[in-house]
Amino acid sequence: MSLNRSEKEAVINEVTELAAKAQTLVMAEYRGITVADMTELRSKARSQGVSLSVLKNTLARRAVSGSSFESVSDQMTGPLIYGFSEDAVAAAKVVADFAKTNDKLVIRGGVYAGKVLDVNGVKELANIPTKEVLLSQLCGLFMSPVSRTARVLAALAEKKGEEAAA
Repeated sequence: MSLNRSEKEAVINEVTELAAKAQTLVMAEYRGITVADMTELRSKARSQGVSLSVLKNTLARRAVSGSSFESVSDQMTGPLIYGFSEDAVAAAKVVADFAKTNDKLVIRGGVYAGKVLDVNGVKELANIPTKEVLLSQLCGLFMSPVSRTARVLAALAEKKGEEAAA
């Protein structure tokens, strides 16, 4: 069933808003994926803050024209699922992780910070830790010297306490 003009405009406006907020776009071919697998992928994406959409390619091209994602409009052919995310790595991570377990999902490419990514670029972006993981690692680095100093002082106090008792 085809969409009428007002429905097409609504889809274009919705995707344009997604593209305006997003840092990353990942495109993947979904030919042959079962409905259950697609539902699982959408569920994982939703939990990570990724918006997955199956769109007509002409509507997708119109929606991203004028945005930083316009550079991949020539690659928008075939049955594609589009993943937009505000988090720089979330879309790439969701799609790449799912593609590892389901060989029917084929990553076609993407865009991050205005730069076109090929399949390997999307996979490399997916391997970058999330913002939360990076922040926790940074906090761990800051806490390490403080905790070491506290342990040394506690050991010294304990040793002096043993000497005083003896």
